[in-house]
Amino acid sequence: MKSTYFVPMSYQKHLKKDKGLATLVKGEAYTLYKRKNTAIRLIASIVSQQLSTKVAAIIFKRFIDVYKGKEPSMQALIDTPFDILRGIGLSNSKVNYVQNVAQFFISQKITDKQLYAMEPEAVIELLTQIKGVGRWTVEMLLMFSLGHEDVFAVDDLGIQQAMIKLYKIKYTTKKELQIKMLKRSMSWAPYRTYACLHLWNWKDTGAV
Repeated sequence: MKSTYFVPMSYQKHLKKDKGLATLVKGEAYTLYKRKNTAIRLIASIVSQQLSTKVAAIIFKRFIDVYKGKEPSMQALIDTPFDILRGIGLSNSKVNYVQNVAQFFISQKITDKQLYAMEPEAVIELLTQIKGVGRWTVEMLLMFSLGHEDVFAVDDLGIQQAMIKLYKIKYTTKKELQIKMLKRSMSWAPYRTYACLHLWNWKDTGAV
């Protein structure tokens, strides 16, 4: 089950004020979703780290198949032998990270409702306490599972590549690149998540 966020008609109008984004945001608008079982969504994000979308999907399906096709409870995940999770294609470190998530959600008694109500930076501060969960991983959760409209993934390679190409950004260090990206993105607020979605789509269609 999932419930859609309302897609503000103003988001495309707002982003079109940026000449670079103007042609990218034409056509069908994106819709953001709130998804249930955010702990599993976070685990899926960990599984996908440094993997292609196709390979990540295969491994996550194997993960779900361990639990007979159903998303497991966090306790069931903790109770799963290490070797079984290792056997589906997860590295040793990823098995540890996945079980770290389960232990953290149980010990902190974290609920979907709690995460839905929190501001993005508060969610990042909370979940990056988990070993193996970095800022990028939580930003993906904020965008694709918690439905936040104003998240900007400055560390995402795809967003970096798209913005370098689109805005002809010149830089000598990673820090300089990030500063220029953040400065450009400020005018996109409060709809930076949608801007990221359009940039990813533009990159994936062969523009970069």
